[in-house]
Order: sequence, then structure tokens, then C-alpha cells
Amino acid sequence: MKLHHSPASPFVRKVMACAIARGIDGQIELVRTNPHESPAHLLADNPLSKIPALVTDDGVAIPDSPVICEYLDGIGDAPKLIPAAGPERLAALVREALADGLMDAAVGRRGQMGHPQDEARAGWVARQKAIVERTLATFEANPPTGLADIGAISVACALGYLDFRYAAEPWREAAPKLAAWFESVSSLPPIALTKPVG
Repeated sequence: MKLHHSPASPFVRKVMACAIARGIDGQIELVRTNPHESPAHLLADNPLSKIPALVTDDGVAIPDSPVICEYLDGIGDAPKLIPAAGPERLAALVREALADGLMDAAVGRRGQMGHPQDEARAGWVARQKAIVERTLATFEANPPTGLADIGAISVACALGYLDFRYAAEPWREAAPKLAAWFESVSSLPPIALTKPVG
């Protein structure tokens, strides 16, 4: 398999954390890609010019981290990260969606840094920051347990991105239960081996 990636992307981190948890990370060839430059090798596999984008051994191109993680969850014999059915499945997928939304807001806000802050842009940035704060409060009210499903992995990657890009805006004081959970899973291989760089 081939994965278009950037080591700073929280969505790439999520995919690689899933692969590590599934014990299949050694089957993935990493292709360093800057999606902002829309390189031809990425566009050939993902016309959206976004990462991560996975190409299977059969040549099937898969965009978007939730779809990639679902595909990876079907490979190998490790316990599934996406529960098959019932309340556990719904809870994991809802947590994943909220974490992905937090990452979207944080990444989007990061992309606006360095631009002139007119009123419209400042308002948009404030909305993204509010999304992050509300989502953190939601996770604080019901933090994950362990790192056993896609929802927990997604939350860990989202929090790691906040630490990576927004260290000057600490979140732990307002979310002590979430902070304690994050501390408890940060040394586990899926999270410890995928720290962002860049």
C-alpha cells in the first residue's frame, strides 16, 4: 500500500495510528506529499488534492481518513477498531466525527495564520476557535476509555495536534479528565510513534 502523507497532518497521524494498532504499518509505503502544491502524483490518486490518500495493493485509491481507516480495519487479525454494530459502533463513529471536526477547525485556523486579519477573516478564525473549545468541552464531559476504537484514536490525534500547533493556548486546565486520559494513552505505540513533526 502507498500513503500520501505529511508528518504534520493530524489526519495522516490518525491513519498511521490505526495502522500501528492493527499491526500493519509495515505494509504501508509513505510518500511525502504537499497537497497545497497539488503535485501530479497526488492528483493521480486523489483529485481533491488532500492527504491522507491511500492506494491499495490492488491500485484502488482511497481518499479521506475515515474511509482509509475503515479499509485498514479489515486487514490483519488484530481486534477491530470500528465495532461491528450497536451502541459501541455509534459511539466510536460519533467520537471520530467530532474529533475530525475539531481537527478541521484547528487545521483551517492554522492556515489563516500570517494573513491580514480583516473583520471577516477574524470572525471566521474566532468561529474555528469556538468549535475547538466546544468540542473539547464535549470530550471532557465524556472522555474516551483506553485506545481501543477509532473514536479514541481520533481524539488523541486531535489533542496531539492542539499541543503541536497551539502550545500557547493550553487546553488541559479546562479539561482535566480529558487531559488525564490523553496522558494515559500518549505512551502507547499508536500515539507515541506518530508524533507530528514539521
